[in-house]
Amino acid sequence: MIRFPQPARGAPRPGHMIVCGDDALAERLAEELATMYRERVTLVVPPPPRTGVTAGRALATTLLGRVQAAMNRAEPSVGSGPTAPPRIVEAAELDAATLAAAGVSEAAAVALVHDDDETNIRAALAARRLNPRLRLVIRLYNRKLGQHLEELLDQAAALAVPGLDPEALDTSTTVVSDADTAAPALAATAVAGTSKVVQADGLLLRAVERTPPDHGRAAGPGLCTLALLSSTTNDPAGSEGSDASGREAPVLLPDDDTVAEATGHGTVVLEAVSHTASGSARRWLMKRGLPLGSLFSRRLRWSLAGLAACVLGVAVASWLTTGDHPLHAAYLTLLDLFAIGDPAIGEPTARQVLQLLAGLAGLLLLPVLLAAVLEALGAFRTASSLRRPPRGLSGHVVLLGLGKVGTRVLARLRELDIPVVCVEEDPEARGIPLARRLRVPTVIGDVAQEGVLEAAKIHRAHSLLALTSSDTTNLEAALYARTVTPDLRVALRLYDDEFATAVYRTLRAAHPRALTRSRSVSSLAAPAFAGAMMGRQVLGAIPVERRVLLFAALNVAGHPQLEGRTIAESFRPGAWRVLAIDMAAPDERVPDLAATPAADGTGRPGGLVWDLHPGYVLRPEDRVVLAATRRGLAELLGRQTPLPLRRAGA
Repeated sequence: MIRFPQPARGAPRPGHMIVCGDDALAERLAEELATMYRERVTLVVPPPPRTGVTAGRALATTLLGRVQAAMNRAEPSVGSGPTAPPRIVEAAELDAATLAAAGVSEAAAVALVHDDDETNIRAALAARRLNPRLRLVIRLYNRKLGQHLEELLDQAAALAVPGLDPEALDTSTTVVSDADTAAPALAATAVAGTSKVVQADGLLLRAVERTPPDHGRAAGPGLCTLALLSSTTNDPAGSEGSDASGREAPVLLPDDDTVAEATGHGTVVLEAVSHTASGSARRWLMKRGLPLGSLFSRRLRWSLAGLAACVLGVAVASWLTTGDHPLHAAYLTLLDLFAIGDPAIGEPTARQVLQLLAGLAGLLLLPVLLAAVLEALGAFRTASSLRRPPRGLSGHVVLLGLGKVGTRVLARLRELDIPVVCVEEDPEARGIPLARRLRVPTVIGDVAQEGVLEAAKIHRAHSLLALTSSDTTNLEAALYARTVTPDLRVALRLYDDEFATAVYRTLRAAHPRALTRSRSVSSLAAPAFAGAMMGRQVLGAIPVERRVLLFAALNVAGHPQLEGRTIAESFRPGAWRVLAIDMAAPDERVPDLAATPAADGTGRPGGLVWDLHPGYVLRPEDRVVLAATRRGLAELLGRQTPLPLRRAGA
């Protein structure tokens, strides 16, 4: 057992937040809750292993040090007073006893963010038994299992606390996947012309990054400007910094005057809001069969067609010459074809000639059938193996890493019909079956070995998306790709913020015409987890350099910053901006805007309206979709969120 500093110890505190995890997401989430929402946090971490464990699994001491360092360097947030350090609980197993020691019976919310789904499920069931009013946020990779688990835990809460407020019940259990949260932004980063997107109940919010215009000219505002980038015409590499980089960081949600004055700056604008297409792309992803054309070659198909026509002609000729019934004539022809009919001795000459022709066709049919069997067998064997990149492939995305995040990004890219070549070191990686099913070319090998990226056709690729869990591996792949193709678009998955800033500036300074982006999955996902713990729907996150812009659904009632104000008056530059209003009646609204639309394509009454008049007055019964910074969303929520679940009418 490690002895932690005194501030990290003590008894659990009522109304606090509990974060249970063993990786970077737990760190980011604890930092988000402590610095943005000013919440008291208890962090449950595994004890440091004694021997034989690789550095990929975070030690408890390292995790604590990172959280405290992050809070120390963070800017002042909503509220006042110093940020309290988290209380640390070490536990080898996340069971009921551990949760009780962490104070789950008095906690407002618990986030279970271990990398193992089974660990999170076991802990969720135990936590619900210990505290039926608890708000649970669970990290699960399996989507379908997550939906069933939500229903089960919500039902358990409703039975344990009769008369539970429906609004509180809606937020009592939330299953979130960090991979699903980050995948759209990661996929969009690597694709030219493809916008960053946030999807909610069929609504598609598209944010487009526009390069800095010439001197004296402003970038097009689109529907509204979401951010001003740090890159300018004079400094194309920009000064992209971390969340605490001050003036060098991008400006989120600027007002019109700031946009007008920032000539020469790149921008991120909201270009369109539309409903998503039908589920045909999802159905296409699930198809497992092979088309007939992939089983047999064109030459073989023509041979089979010619023989079939020949046999049909012999059958028709037999019918016409012998006067038999057509079915009987066809039956005799087939017997002759397979050499099982009686010799036509003593029969008319026409019958004898037709029998000889049918026998000849049978001799020709035997090698054709054998060739068909061999070709079909070869096609099935090829389908069960990984494809190699075609020789003439170009303009594709090279996806490095097929773990949890890489698998989701691969599915997203294929939904957009974007050509992909995957590179993975482990032949048993999670995403290999998906790559095999989707017939995506895949190269198995270590990216550090010479020839692996060449096999992925990196010299003709459009972009590189490095998504392994190792920062050094991603950086090594990016540097090597730059030597092959200096203007290649590169997006790296990097955890350390300062390291990512240094990498970005160096690569952009060395290759100012090439697009370089660094992304952290944990930093993209942590705001969504934190918002769910506060009982609000965070629909998604869009990266703006190393900062994050959140899209959230919020009921206007109880928020004086919105209630009774016009759309223009409710806009707080640098904090939040209302983008859409749900015009459906309160009793007809979809409870979860982040849910997938119905498979039958039926729309909901009213729907979301995004083209808002600035003079529209927000009513208490309205529900809005807004873009907000992390600090702005924390200010909006404040302490108004009811931490324990309420009874109806309370």
